[in-house]
Amino acid sequence: MNVKFNKYSKMMEIEFQFRDVQDPNLFRNIFPYNEVPRLVFNHRVVPMNIPEKLYITDTTFRDGQQSRSPYTVEEISKLFDLLHKLDNGSGIIKQSEFFLYSKVDREAVVKCMEKGYDYPQITSWIRAKKEDFQLVKDMGIKETGILVSCSDYHIFKKLKMTRSQAMEQYLGIVSAALDAGIVPRCHLEDITRADFYGFVLPFVNRLMELSRQAGLPVKIRACDTLGLGVSIPGVALPRSVPQIIYGLVNYGEVPSEWLEWHGHNDFYRAVTNSTTAWLYGAANVNTSLLGIGERTGNTPLEAMVMEYVQLRGDTGGMDLRVITEIAEYFENELNYEIPPRTPFVGRAFNATRAGIHADGLLKDEEIYNIFDTTKILGRPPVVVIDAHSGLAGVAAWINSYFHLKGDMAIDKKDERVARIKAWIDKEYENGRTTVIGDSEMEQLAKEYFPELLSLRQSRVE
Repeated sequence: MNVKFNKYSKMMEIEFQFRDVQDPNLFRNIFPYNEVPRLVFNHRVVPMNIPEKLYITDTTFRDGQQSRSPYTVEEISKLFDLLHKLDNGSGIIKQSEFFLYSKVDREAVVKCMEKGYDYPQITSWIRAKKEDFQLVKDMGIKETGILVSCSDYHIFKKLKMTRSQAMEQYLGIVSAALDAGIVPRCHLEDITRADFYGFVLPFVNRLMELSRQAGLPVKIRACDTLGLGVSIPGVALPRSVPQIIYGLVNYGEVPSEWLEWHGHNDFYRAVTNSTTAWLYGAANVNTSLLGIGERTGNTPLEAMVMEYVQLRGDTGGMDLRVITEIAEYFENELNYEIPPRTPFVGRAFNATRAGIHADGLLKDEEIYNIFDTTKILGRPPVVVIDAHSGLAGVAAWINSYFHLKGDMAIDKKDERVARIKAWIDKEYENGRTTVIGDSEMEQLAKEYFPELLSLRQSRVE
């Protein structure tokens, strides 16, 4: 057993040794496959170590394109503009990653490069093959992601290699990138099913050695490819996000600013795991717009913007109202249907139907609105009218739709509100099951509050 001095802990610690194995370690006690994966605990708790600076990276044009029709050059250009606008010069939306394989991908990269934006920086993604690396050099890109699968599921079953064969191939392509002066970002695919101490850490130690020799960063992206990562303290590796990040920083000696988490949402943990990665030492979290990505999707970029603000106490300079612009572009221009109750971007994310909630909104919207969505996202709270909305719901809808506040606001005790509610009640008594749409409510308002229609028209003009 070898020991060495750890410059991070300032202690002598065990040096983790590479283990080449004849048979793959598939962790069948955790991943039986014919059953739901298990949460196994080792009760090991590691300390939080949040980096001084936090960043969000984007894979909308890479992983995000693997679950939908490819974007056109113009669509990529517009979305890249919106990412830049959201970043607003803060440098928090740090990078955006692109495919390079098709003509459209390469044209999009050139068009985005021509914009001259500082942020997001343009990076690429390739397989660990030298013919792929040539694409990066030809495009003049300064940093590229390289696929370096690290679980035995991938090494043995997909690549048909041994661990030592895979490691040598990976190190060869990383060395080629460094020789060309290009920063490699090593995507440790399927890290939440990998032998962390027997393969991941020894491999990362070799990568850091290459970095020191070349005088260039070798970045690490920890990829939770199947969304199996868990943030719960005390869960055993390979599923523990805290232990993965802590280990990469403290035993792998990866500087936080070189470390990135890439999560998927298969078990509803994408956002929580990404925040956990920040808390335990990764400066970067990888995301996609609206979370669009393989299978259940990636970590939503807009969610991590909100997580950043909650952790830091301010926006860091980002313009959060652009989140609404992004959502509107997807729905109106790309014909992408966002589930209406999706947080922050769905049409009904801040909508209420319950009469008691609508009554609270009438008194003070802060009672039932998560924050000032009008100011922060340009999205006022919405009231949806159905059989349960009551007088308060009708009055709240009118006040919201016509932007009536203070003395101008309509009271739920107004007899005209009661007449509208009577019409609504009759609809549902006759068997209606759908909500009362805005156009119908506007017609009712036109009948009972004609002065409001002229007020709305004057505002539009």
